[in-house]
Amino acid sequence: MEMITFAINTENGSPIYLQLYDYLKREIQTGKIESGTKLPSKRKLSSYLRISQNTIRAAYDQLIEEGYVVPIERKGFYINKLDNIVQIEAGKTIISERIDALNESIKYDFSYNCVDQATFPFSIWRKLFKEVIDEYDSELIESGDLRGNVHLRTSIADYLRQSRGVDCGADQIVISSGSEYLFQILIQLFDKENVYGIENPGYEKLNLLFNSNRSSYKAIAIDREGMILEEIEKSGANIICITPAHQFPSGRIMPINRRIQILNWANDSHERFIVEDDYDSEFKYSGKPIPALQGLDTNEKVIYMGAFSKSLSPAIRVSYMVLPEKLMKIFMRKLPFIICPVPTIDQKVLCRFIQEGYFERHLNKMRNVYKKKREFLENEIAGTGSPIEIIGADAGLHLLLKVKNGMSEKQLVESAIASGVRVYGVSKYYIHEDPYEAEPQVLLGYAAMDEQKIKSAVKILNSAWF
Repeated sequence: MEMITFAINTENGSPIYLQLYDYLKREIQTGKIESGTKLPSKRKLSSYLRISQNTIRAAYDQLIEEGYVVPIERKGFYINKLDNIVQIEAGKTIISERIDALNESIKYDFSYNCVDQATFPFSIWRKLFKEVIDEYDSELIESGDLRGNVHLRTSIADYLRQSRGVDCGADQIVISSGSEYLFQILIQLFDKENVYGIENPGYEKLNLLFNSNRSSYKAIAIDREGMILEEIEKSGANIICITPAHQFPSGRIMPINRRIQILNWANDSHERFIVEDDYDSEFKYSGKPIPALQGLDTNEKVIYMGAFSKSLSPAIRVSYMVLPEKLMKIFMRKLPFIICPVPTIDQKVLCRFIQEGYFERHLNKMRNVYKKKREFLENEIAGTGSPIEIIGADAGLHLLLKVKNGMSEKQLVESAIASGVRVYGVSKYYIHEDPYEAEPQVLLGYAAMDEQKIKSAVKILNSAWF
C-alpha cells in the first residue's frame, strides 16, 4: 500500500500512538484499507511520519491485540479479514430534546435524596483510587467472598463498634449495593410464611419491594416515640422494620423505654426479629447520639442495616447488613449464589478511606456543615413570622413543617411548585389510609442547598403560602 499520511494533533493531549491507532482503525473499519493489505514497516513509517519506531510499534500492537492486524513472521503486518468484527459507532445516540416543563420551572428543590456535592472529598477519593489501581492486586479481578471484601467488612465492624455501639465482627457483615438489595436478601433468607411490619408513615419503597416479591406485610402506625407496640401485636407481624435513630419521615428519635419494649416483644418468640435501618444516624447535632438498638440486643434478634449514601454520596452504592450469627449461618447455607454486587475496586477504595482516617474527618466536617444548614433553615422559617411549626429531632438531613394556613397538603405542594420550589407532602409515605390532617405536613431536605438558596426558597414559600 501507499505510505500512510495522517495529521498529528499536538494540542488535544492524546498520545501520538493512540492517534495513529484511531486513524488506522477507522480506515480499516470503513474499508479504505482492505483486508489482506500489507502495512508499511515500522522503520519506513517512522521515517516517513518523523515519529519514533516505538510509537509505531505501540499503535500496531494495539491493532494486533484487537484483531485488526495480523503479524506474519518475516513478511510484515497485514490487515485481517473483518467479517466478525463488531463496530460500535460513537456519536449516533439521539437524545430527546423534550424537557419537562414542570422541572424546567423548578428553581429550588428540597429533595431528601441528595448530599452537599461541594464538600465531597474528590481529591482524596481520586488519590486512593489511583493507589488501589497501581497496586496490581489480584483481588481486583477475583470474585472474592460473597459477603464482600473482608478488609472493608472489618473496617465497618470497627467503625460501628466505636461510633454506634454495634456488637459485631466482620464475619457477621454482608456488603451490598443499597438498602433495597439488603431487603431482597432478607426476603430470600426468611421463609415465605413470615409477615413483615413496616412503619406507617415510613420509607416509601418498602411496601413496593414487599409487593413485588409477593411478601406479606402490615403497615403499623407510629406515635411520637416510634412504632406502637399494641399495633405490632395486633398486626400479627413477626419481623418489623424500624428507623429508631431518626424515624423517617417524622424525624423523631425512639426513646429507650420504647426500644426495650420492642426488644422484649422480639424476645417472646424465636420467630420474631427486628430490622434496624440506621440510614442517617451519623448526623445528630445536639446531645449525645443514642446507641444503636442492636447494641442492646442480647438474644440475636436485631438485624442492623447501614449505608454510605448519606454520609458520603448516593452515588457510592455501598450498604451493609449485620446479621446475628445464627442468621449468618443460614445465609451461608441457603444463599451461596448471592454474590456481593459492589465492584472490588470500590470496596478497596472505601476501605482505605475508612482505615486512613478520611471517613472520620469527613463525618466531623459534614456534621458541622449540615448543622449550620439546619439552623439557618430553621432561623429563616422562624424569621418569616408565619404560623409554621418545625417537627423532628435536631438530627438527620430533613425536617417537617406543619403549615397552619388552612391549605391542604396538596395545595401546599402545588402552590410551592407553581412558585418554583419543590417540597414533598408527607402523605406519600403513608400506606393504605387517608393521611391528611387538619394541619398538613411537608418534608424539606436541605443537604444539597446552600444558604443563599435556602434563604431565597423560604422567601418564595412564605409568599406562596401566606
